[in-house]
Amino acid sequence: MPPASPSPRLHGLALMPGWRRVRSTLVASAVLGLILSPAWTTSISGLLARTMLVGLVALIAFGLFEQWPARLPRWLARWVLQVLGVAIAVPLAVLAVYLVTSGADGLPFWRNEKRLAGFMMMSVTGVLLAPWMAMSALLRQRDEAARSQALAFELERSELERKALDSRLRLLQAQVEPHFLFNTLANVRELVEAGSPQACTVLDSLIAYLRAAVPRLHETATTLGQELQLVRAYLELMHMRMPDRLQFALQADEAALALRLPPTTLLTLVENAVRHGIDPSEEGGRIDVRVQVVDGRCRAQVIDTGVGLQPAGDGPGTGLATLRERLQLAFGGDAKLHLAAHLPHGVRAELDFPAQASQA
Repeated sequence: MPPASPSPRLHGLALMPGWRRVRSTLVASAVLGLILSPAWTTSISGLLARTMLVGLVALIAFGLFEQWPARLPRWLARWVLQVLGVAIAVPLAVLAVYLVTSGADGLPFWRNEKRLAGFMMMSVTGVLLAPWMAMSALLRQRDEAARSQALAFELERSELERKALDSRLRLLQAQVEPHFLFNTLANVRELVEAGSPQACTVLDSLIAYLRAAVPRLHETATTLGQELQLVRAYLELMHMRMPDRLQFALQADEAALALRLPPTTLLTLVENAVRHGIDPSEEGGRIDVRVQVVDGRCRAQVIDTGVGLQPAGDGPGTGLATLRERLQLAFGGDAKLHLAAHLPHGVRAELDFPAQASQA
């Protein structure tokens, strides 16, 4: 008996065996007929027709008890019922074949010594082999079911891991949002408290900036082109707050604009450069943002000429730590973020990640 994948309870015409089962059963029955043919006195074609017919009856019994009855007593396993059904169906099928077909003398087969011997040989051989073939089919069917179940579990596990990854990424972005917004609002408050005439203009620019930026904070990925637009808007906002203390420039390869990366990646580096580099410096400084694509990798630099790296506890902390984890989740460990001193003074933040085009 050939294996078949487990299926839900079927009714009506759906109980008919599939073509794969029928084909395999006919082949096995034909092989059995050829094995018995040397001891047979009738034609081989007649013998093959009988063995194939008996095989089909056994197959129908195997498929019938696979679906019926719908419920079995606890002490009776379905595979036992299928094997017993095949073992009983084979001799009954052989008996029916010999009753329907009569010899040339018209006598019943049990009164013909040769035909009775053929009946016994086919019945005994079928009873010995058919249950073992059914057992083999059941074992193979169970193996296929186990493999299918394992594959389903693996797919489900991958889906759960993906959902957990998305949830973790959104949680980290939720930590970034207040960090950035509160810092920006604190800068505006300083202008208001100082009575600066630029406060109203800066506030208008902030509103326009947040209107464009906040929706992107909830996205799992953005493009470098969009990120650079936000960075430029942020630096223009900061330049309005301290026009004599902040200069900046942005430079990016055209090929880098369509690459994907987590939202606010460059913005976090630029914000840290302003907050921890330019703001503490009496003279202020300059921020240069450079992005280029080299050998399938994207390399971004944020260089400031501020006060430089500070002792532990005084420099960038939570923002960059969160950014590193977001990069880990987004690129699977294939992204690097490195901070180094920039001579004569300042900090150079270097980001390296795969140059992958956005799917949007």
